[in-house]
Amino acid sequence: MKLTAKAIGCALLTLVVTHSLEAQAQTGANTTADTIYTGGDIITVNELQPQAEAIAVKDGRILAVGYRDEVMKYKGPETQLVDLAGNTLVPGFIDPHGHVFNTGIQAISANLLPRPDGGVNDIAQLQAALKAWAEQNQKLTVEYGWIVGFGYDDAQLKEQRHPTRDDLDQVSTTLPVVIVHQSGHLGAMNSKALEILGLDAGTENPPGGVIRRKKGSQEPDGVLEENAFFSQLFGLMGKLSPDANKALFAAGVNLYKRFGYTTAQEGKASLASVATMEAVANSGKLDIDVVAYPDITVGAEAMKAPWLSRTYSGHFRLGGIKLTLDGSPQGKTAWLTQPYYKVPSGQKPDYQGYSAFTDQQVNGFVDQAFNNNWQVLAHVNGDAAIDQFINAVRAAEKKYGMADRRPVAIHAQTARLDQVEAFKALGIIPSFFPMHTYYWGDWHRDSVLGPDRAANISPTGWAIERGMIFTSHHDAPVAMPDALRVISSTVNRVTRSGKVLGPEHRTTPLVALKAHTLWSAYQHFEEKSKGSLEVGKLADFAVLDGNLLTVDPLKIAEIKVLETIKEGKTVYRRDNALKADAITGCAESDACFIVASRVLGLAGLIQAHTH
Repeated sequence: MKLTAKAIGCALLTLVVTHSLEAQAQTGANTTADTIYTGGDIITVNELQPQAEAIAVKDGRILAVGYRDEVMKYKGPETQLVDLAGNTLVPGFIDPHGHVFNTGIQAISANLLPRPDGGVNDIAQLQAALKAWAEQNQKLTVEYGWIVGFGYDDAQLKEQRHPTRDDLDQVSTTLPVVIVHQSGHLGAMNSKALEILGLDAGTENPPGGVIRRKKGSQEPDGVLEENAFFSQLFGLMGKLSPDANKALFAAGVNLYKRFGYTTAQEGKASLASVATMEAVANSGKLDIDVVAYPDITVGAEAMKAPWLSRTYSGHFRLGGIKLTLDGSPQGKTAWLTQPYYKVPSGQKPDYQGYSAFTDQQVNGFVDQAFNNNWQVLAHVNGDAAIDQFINAVRAAEKKYGMADRRPVAIHAQTARLDQVEAFKALGIIPSFFPMHTYYWGDWHRDSVLGPDRAANISPTGWAIERGMIFTSHHDAPVAMPDALRVISSTVNRVTRSGKVLGPEHRTTPLVALKAHTLWSAYQHFEEKSKGSLEVGKLADFAVLDGNLLTVDPLKIAEIKVLETIKEGKTVYRRDNALKADAITGCAESDACFIVASRVLGLAGLIQAHTH
């Protein structure tokens, strides 16, 4: 007898329901729940039980999920009943790629983000923001002697260029000034900073980096790309004390919790940041899971037990290593196989960006990861960098054989169709960056890639057509760690100007939610304990004020996180956060939260340095 798809589906549903009831029965007839949630929409992200009326929690794990009458059988005299009041409960969001530690840097720096996350849309506003920050944080500038800003975007500045040393000299000539591009791949410094760091006309470009020069000379103009900037920024961060680094980490974690994350990632950790995160984990003060990936060029030393593990200790673990093979498309440093649509000023017409490493180096790094059974996350924005990573994985798999290693192509924004097919063949998980379609979609279409290539940026549609798992991320602090905006961008692909970029790559809201929960859990080897609401999994939840599956898709980004729950314990409540905003005089906004973090967090940081 030939079974129809409907018959197979019914059989599977019967099997999963039976299994669920058996699992619940095994807990014992007298088992009672610690907490039961009812009274709202519960989206399980479990295909065999998509929605539920109630969910019960015991000892940090899901005890039961299903119809209200069935779940209420686990109610005891001490059970806390939580009425969702018509709100929506979903699995806690899982960050497939971001930088939770470095997000703390954003939280305490001058906010140079353009609208809607900040207010800097021209160089005069940037200068004013830096001056205001220096005035408000005099104790910090005295302690460290630097003025620091984060998030400027030349694509959104009225002048359509990077601020130079001359622009930043108008902020200060006595204090060094450093500002970080929103992509994190470039930055600019004033003359004092360049002087302190010893960067002058005689300084050569480092491998994988560029020191931009004043027109007609070799004198640095203040703008530094890729490795030319990273090395200087890491040197600056190395001056921070252990207490200051802990404060940065705490600020990043707190911002993530505000957006419903129960698992965060530090996607390019240094030895120093790993040490800080380990210390916080050991102190018992970390209340969401954080998985870190040290940069392989500095972090192989960190890749050892007990932190290198598939299980968490104090909510922290090392998941593998990170490779950065090129730069950013919006900064025009990503490595492409075809020239940029409009090349940067001073570059030849055939400019295609550049690589961070040679093929031999990349092959060696991936070989090292496979030999040690380390998961490898590779930052690959341009299709030339993607080719380099694919070739390295293919060579390593030929040498070591196929296994469940789950290598990840981070961003993969300009992936060609043949490369998506190679991902599937080699078991590479693409972690796409559809948020670019909102933040830089117009810029990519009109300046970076041109209409044809821009339409296929972060090609989720090609992955869906091939039945592939993919994830979707924010890369904070490049963008706010806003899960609902990640999901909205994955669904809508609408640019700042309201244009749809690549409609064939739009997804359904459920697929976008899976990419940020269950499929992200799979990427981290955690699908058996996270990512969906099933019996036995961790009670990691986010409570939302709207149902993202039924609301107008264009309204998804407006949904707010009301509560974040990690293993049955509330770690964030929006009403409490609004009270903190009121204390600092803030209105309700994400940018304001950065200010609040700065005021509340730096007070303790400064106090620690003055006692």
